[in-house]
Amino acid sequence: MVGRVAAVVRVATGLVFLWAFLDKLFGWHYATASGKGWTDGGSPTKGFLSNVQAGPLQSFFHTIAGQGWTDTLFMLALLGIGLALTTGVALRATAVAGTALMAMMWAAEWPPAQHLTTGDPTGSSNPLVDYHVVYALAMVLLAVLYAGNTWGLGRTWARLPLVRDHRWLQ
Repeated sequence: MVGRVAAVVRVATGLVFLWAFLDKLFGWHYATASGKGWTDGGSPTKGFLSNVQAGPLQSFFHTIAGQGWTDTLFMLALLGIGLALTTGVALRATAVAGTALMAMMWAAEWPPAQHLTTGDPTGSSNPLVDYHVVYALAMVLLAVLYAGNTWGLGRTWARLPLVRDHRWLQ
C-alpha cells in the first residue's frame, strides 16, 4: 500500500515539474504568457528573478535573471527532475538536485520577510516551511522509499551496470 501511495505522489510531483517545464518552454498561458515561452525567445528566469524584492540574495538573483546559462540550467533542472520523478529513475540524484532547486527558489521568495523592499507586505503565510520545502522533503522521501520501484522504472534502472557500480545514481 505504501509503495502505491508513494508512486502516485512521485508521478504527481514529477508532473508538477514537467508542466512547469512545458509551460515555460511553449508559453501555454498559465504561469507563462502566450508568446513568451522559451521557444518564442522569452526567458524562463527573467521575470521571476528580476522581480525578487526580499532577502539577502536579492542582488544576486537580479544579476543572474535572464542569463542564457541561468535559463538553460533552470529548464534542464525542471525537465530532468520531472522526467526522473515521473519515470521513477535516479531518485537519489533527483532528491539532491530537486532540493537544491527548491532551496534556491525558496531563497528567491524569501518567506521569512514580512515586507518587500517597496514596503508592501510579502503575503508569506509561513516564514520557514512553504511549498518549496514540502517538495524538497517529498523528493527525499520518495528516494528513501525507493518509490520508483512501484509503477516505475526504478528496478530496471538499478540493474544497469553504471548504476549498480555507483549507487548514488539510484
